[in-house]
Amino acid sequence: MRNLIALSACYLVISTASAIDAPAEPKGLPAIRPNLKAAADAEKAKSGVAVPAEKTPAAGAPKSTTPAIKPAAKAVPERKPSQREQEAMAEAELSAKIAARLAEMKANQAARYAAAAKAKKDAAARAAAAALAAKAPPPRANGTVWTYEGELGPSNWGRINADWAKCGSGSRQSPIDIRDGMKVELEQIGFDYHPSAFNVTDNGHTVQVQVSGGNYLNIGNRMYELQNFHFHRPSEERINGRGFEMVVHLVHKDGEGRIAMLALMLERGKPQPAIQTVWNNLPLEKGETSAPSIVLDPNDLLPQKREYYTYMGSLTTPPCTEGVLWMVMKEPVQASPAQMALFSRLYPFNARPIQAASGRMIKESN
Repeated sequence: MRNLIALSACYLVISTASAIDAPAEPKGLPAIRPNLKAAADAEKAKSGVAVPAEKTPAAGAPKSTTPAIKPAAKAVPERKPSQREQEAMAEAELSAKIAARLAEMKANQAARYAAAAKAKKDAAARAAAAALAAKAPPPRANGTVWTYEGELGPSNWGRINADWAKCGSGSRQSPIDIRDGMKVELEQIGFDYHPSAFNVTDNGHTVQVQVSGGNYLNIGNRMYELQNFHFHRPSEERINGRGFEMVVHLVHKDGEGRIAMLALMLERGKPQPAIQTVWNNLPLEKGETSAPSIVLDPNDLLPQKREYYTYMGSLTTPPCTEGVLWMVMKEPVQASPAQMALFSRLYPFNARPIQAASGRMIKESN
């Protein structure tokens, strides 16, 4: 009985320890059926009653051919197990339950250890991947869309595309406020322009006029061929703090790819014939190109006086390439209010803000 009490206490402790994830109770052991006859004989032996032995025929005795008549077996009532036998059965059943519960607890503990090890391994893998990602260089910016205002405006041009980095980090950017020019005997600009075929494109940023080859600007023993000209409103450049309503930029390039830019300030006055020719041939949609059958003479854009300012700068649109030779004519070119109003309907604002001069040398014609 003491063993049964001890086993019960042990089982209670194990059940409490594994109450969180205890499985279903294992099935009990099959009931032990005692040998009733043997038990009855044992009881008789204790009380002194003789137990008859089974009779065996004597050796050499003739066998009876008459079948023996067996008496009808008497029904023996099934005896209930004694208290000792019941205790033994309960002890065996409890021992089996304790063994099953211990095996289950061991399996659960092994599963928890395995899960913890896997979680630690996964965390280490994630940390290694994060460290590798932190060391990797950021993806290269390769945007192509830019504007004059908002998130894609001039202050962010250098971050939109890696090839436009100079827009944000350059030290010789344009436009600038042209001040404190050094008055010297500047070389006169030589213009070799001719009436030429042209086309007009509304490219989404400005109206651009492409001219055929054979038009040159000569300066510093170099010849730069006219590529195109386009418009900005208001003028991107300022002269001693003064801005103008519009400006025309004429883009030239020499045989080695160096760029020379001629800037013509526009002010209100009489109609400008070359500009009117361009307006007459504007395409109907943005992104389209008009190719008229007439010619345009770039000479018609030039002012009568040819004095100018000059400095080294950059393109005023992405990619903001530096090393550009700038020549800004001192005398403005006139255009009628109607001509300026027509452009303002297409592009009310398409000018880059003034950039830092950063101590650049500016020369000015006497």
